[in-house]
This record gives sequence, C-alpha cells and structure tokens, in this order.
Amino acid sequence: MNLNNRDQVVVLLTVWFSAHGKGTLKPLTPSEWHSFSIWLKEKDKCLDALLTENDLEGYLSGWDNKNISMDRIRFLLGRAGALGLSLERWNRAGLWVMTCFDKDYPVRLKNRVVYMPPVLFGCGNRKLLNNGGVAVIGSRDVTESDLDYTKTLGAEIVSQGYSVVSGGARGVDDAAMSGALEKEGTVIGVLADSLLRSATSSRYRKALIADDLVLISSFNPEAGFDVGNAMARNKYIYCLSDAAIVIASTKDKGGTWSGAIENLSNKWVPLWVKSTNDNKSGNNNLVVKGGRWLPDGNLSVSVLVAQQYPEKKDSSKEDFQPLTYETFLSSWGKSSLKGSVNKDELRDMFNIGKKCLEQWLKQGVSESKIIKHTKPVRYQLVQGNQLTLDFWLHPKTD
Repeated sequence: MNLNNRDQVVVLLTVWFSAHGKGTLKPLTPSEWHSFSIWLKEKDKCLDALLTENDLEGYLSGWDNKNISMDRIRFLLGRAGALGLSLERWNRAGLWVMTCFDKDYPVRLKNRVVYMPPVLFGCGNRKLLNNGGVAVIGSRDVTESDLDYTKTLGAEIVSQGYSVVSGGARGVDDAAMSGALEKEGTVIGVLADSLLRSATSSRYRKALIADDLVLISSFNPEAGFDVGNAMARNKYIYCLSDAAIVIASTKDKGGTWSGAIENLSNKWVPLWVKSTNDNKSGNNNLVVKGGRWLPDGNLSVSVLVAQQYPEKKDSSKEDFQPLTYETFLSSWGKSSLKGSVNKDELRDMFNIGKKCLEQWLKQGVSESKIIKHTKPVRYQLVQGNQLTLDFWLHPKTD
C-alpha cells in the first residue's frame, strides 16, 4: 500500500495512530480539515508541499486559527514513522486507504455530508460504495422476532438487485448483513470500530473474496468502540444509501433514534419504519416526525427508493478538487487543449494558481509526463506515452 505525498498529508493530519493520551495534540476533525483545506486552496498552496517544505511556517504564512496551531500541524505531519508502521499492518490484513481525492471516493458522501470524512479505511470491493442501496438500521437489543424479520428483509433486498447498507453492529445490523450475504447479495458495512478485526474474521472471508462485500470506517482500523464514533458514523450509513428502513428504535435515546432524526432533518434519503405493537418503541414517533410506515406484505424496493430528495452539493468541495496533481493531468488529457500550450491557457482552463501550476509543470517534466518546449516556452502533455504530432512538428530545443 503506497500513498502519494498528498494522501500522506491527509492521513497524517486527520487520523489517530495511537491511544488518546492526556495532552496529546489531536488530529483535525472533518470540520477542521475542511477549513484548513479550503484555506490552502484560496491561498494557492499545495498539500504535497507540506511534506517537503523546509520552512513550514513561511509556507503557511497567514494561517491564523487558534484551534489549528502551527505546533499542532507540525506535530501531526511529523508522525511519518507511525504512519509507515500502521500501513504495514493494514496492508498485511488486506486493508486499503482512500482519501477524499480518490476517484472511487463515494459521491454520495461528497454531495450529502457537510463535512465529509477526509479518509476512509476499508477492505473488499470499493466499487460498491457508489452503487447505493437500502440501509437497514436498528437497536442492538431487539426481539428474536425482529431479528428473524431483519434477516429475511436483507435477503429480500438483495434478491431485488439492491445492496444492503448497515453498520456491522450486533443485533439488527448483523442480521441484515447476514441475510443479504447468505443470498450472495452485496453489502456495504460502515463500521465504527475494529475494522482490522472484522476484515480478518472468518465470517466475512467468503463474501470478501467474492467481491460481494465492502467494509469501511472513517476511524483508525484498530480503534475500539467509542460512543462518539458510533454516533458520527450513523450519517454515513444513510448518505451511502438510496432509502433507509428502521426496524426498532427508542424515543430520544440511542444511535438509531438520533441517526434517524438527523436523516429526517437533512432529508438525505426516505425513511421507512417497521410497524410495531410495542408502546415503548420510538417507531411511532419517527413517523410523526416525517418517517413513513413500511408497507406490510410483499416488499417493492424500487418503491422505497423512488421518493428521493434533491442532492445538496457543497461547491467548496468541488472547488478544492483541482488541487491535485493527478486530477490536473487527467483533466488536461480529457480537455480540448491539444498540442503545446502556455501557462496562461492552462490557468484559464483549470483555474489553477500560479505557484501550484509551476510546481505541477516542473514535476510533470521531471517524470516525463509533460514536455517543455522553449522559444517560446510551452508545455505539452504526453498522451499514453506517445507524443502528439505537434511535438514532432515543433520539437523541444532545450
């Protein structure tokens, strides 16, 4: 598992590698990462440079945030050794690391979550993350009847061609995922803890090998259970789905209730609620607050997902996307800029700052991905390791 400089910076700044000791400088939260990354974009700063810049204070001159101090940034970036050791352990377990710049990063998270997780750890078929599905959610402690119902529900969802999305916890989550996997359907498991242990568990081995399962977490794969982490990941279950079904909940209490209320408030996906005769259940209250009763009898999943809310996009996230060397090269290759071009043409086309553009052009030339012409100075992308006709007509002279 090799991470480029940009992705190393993202992981170093936002991920825990050890226990939360007293006085330890904490990694950036998703909201802090968002603020810092947007500032870098506005100031024409490259993430890659944070690992190689000798004068970090000078490079980040003008950054003024009392919560994200220079000492904190320097400390986090200085954990390269801990990152290297962690990557070795994760790689041996078959885990992968995905940052918000990865082409496979879930589009639904980018569009729906205000502060999307900058890093996702996972194992299994990462392409499932952009396929959507039906989230099945419920309490850990439910009746055997509810567990049987949930397992049958998971099987029915995948039989109609949809993935099951759930949290991997004991109870409803486990029943829904088991029902789907036993029918050789596809499952997205969004874990709050112990991803490393789950990835190496024999119970998931067959599904992982068959590419029927992907397990992800926005937290260190070796982290144990934490109530705050469990609450935080609930939104990701909803946002990766096309519809959600709550099996059992307790009014004003627990992650199932708070996650469902958060979904109704943000209108991410339609919320369906299983009917119940339990007067203590919070399901009735979820319907009062905007949920819908799950129809009895034969289930039509296509009907459940039909009532979608409009996607809400954060333009600042899209604006930050060009701040990657790889995206720049890819976009250039797909653009209308053919043959050799000058810096102004590239800046106008891709909205790139002057300093970043110069750095990327220099890197591209050194890697033989870009050809530099002189008299006048112009640049040309090497397409598929083959130079275009324009290069042969106007060869470089330096």
